Amino acid sequence: MPKVKTNSSAKKRFSLTGTGKIKRKHAYKSHILTKKSTKRKRNLTQTGLVDKTDEKNVKFMLRVGK
Repeated sequence: MPKVKTNSSAKKRFSLTGTGKIKRKHAYKSHILTKKSTKRKRNLTQTGLVDKTDEKNVKFMLRVGK
């Protein structure tokens, strides 16, 4: 049986925390930044966590656990 591959796009976008949660970056921070307020851009810089409803799918793409 061949090795199971990790989804390449997922491994670039997500990372695991020590407690097993999944970190992600916020969207809307790449272009058209002039019309966005400084506060909004600053808050988009922070990392967030993947919602628990999506965790199963992301962990499957990362091949974490079973």
